[in-house]
Amino acid sequence: MDRRAFVRTSLAAAAAGVVMNNLPGDAALPGDAANAEPTPAKLPRWRGFNLLEKFTAGHSAPYVERDFAWLAEWGFDFVRLPMSYLCWSKTERPREMDEKVLAEIDQAVAFGKQHGIHVNLNLHRAPGYCVNPPAEPRSLWDDESVLEDCAFVWAALAARYKGVQNSAVSIDLLNEPGAIPEAKYVKVVKRLVAGIHAADPQRLIIADGLKWGNDAVHGLADVGVAQSTRGYQPMQISHFQASWIHGSDTWPTPTWPLHPGTKDVWDKARLKRERIAPWQALAAQGVGVHVGECGAFNGTPHDVVLAWFGDCLDLWKEAGWGYSLWNLRGSFGIVDSQRPDVTYEDKDGHKLDRAFLELLRAH
Repeated sequence: MDRRAFVRTSLAAAAAGVVMNNLPGDAALPGDAANAEPTPAKLPRWRGFNLLEKFTAGHSAPYVERDFAWLAEWGFDFVRLPMSYLCWSKTERPREMDEKVLAEIDQAVAFGKQHGIHVNLNLHRAPGYCVNPPAEPRSLWDDESVLEDCAFVWAALAARYKGVQNSAVSIDLLNEPGAIPEAKYVKVVKRLVAGIHAADPQRLIIADGLKWGNDAVHGLADVGVAQSTRGYQPMQISHFQASWIHGSDTWPTPTWPLHPGTKDVWDKARLKRERIAPWQALAAQGVGVHVGECGAFNGTPHDVVLAWFGDCLDLWKEAGWGYSLWNLRGSFGIVDSQRPDVTYEDKDGHKLDRAFLELLRAH
């Protein structure tokens, strides 16, 4: 049996708890009866979290089935896996991929099938680009050789899941391209899409917006990909006291609305005008939209987080968009977030922010 066939059979077995004759491409997730097979033009309103086991090479670990079970228990249906290619490859040899580490991604897909959770695969650090330091030694935007390496990596990942339904697995190409000229970004996306679809012609692909995920990319409207936006505005709320944002420790303690009584006020109306309407214009061109990352760091007062994020959730629900909180467990999440002003509830030995959880479940 070749590797792809083995993976497909293993996923089906994991989903059912027994060896099945049908491959996972033939089996539907529990929620599929209510949602048509997703397409680039129409995404389900997937709701869930980012899981960070492959976020950085130095902390690579297997994914945790308990996370998937929790999400199913709470009624969520989506996980995004932001991954560094350095978890399974070396910078100088990106095409040499460690099978043991890739098998841990297979396991996450199997957990998703078992618990009815869609798994979205994302390269947070791709050959040639990462929004976080250190910078890659070659540029994905300017170096054809690294673009071919990146296309190879995505094609190899796509080939593993050929035949698995789009309701179970999708691909999010590159995390948060920055201030890249749109023409360069479109060229890169088209090359990566071609590589993926050569390996798996039917795979659902999502592309992050430009300007760190914030700006819709109309130049991709006819490429056959959905797009992912962000839910971090205004940054004075989402990244208050975040150590990686220079100067955030000197910002005034935020409120919501932010800066009331000034010309720079941020409120629900401004969110709708500046963060929703431009993406609705893209959706009107036949492009599916999802909020791939969102949330607030644990330095922000909890009551402000709940008020602000409640307005964000209202607007996304009204627009028909799903979301994926950064993260589940950790400083932006609902579990083990270490917020000083939260009374936590015990959840299997972890600290659960029940108020935040119930806000999410209500949307």
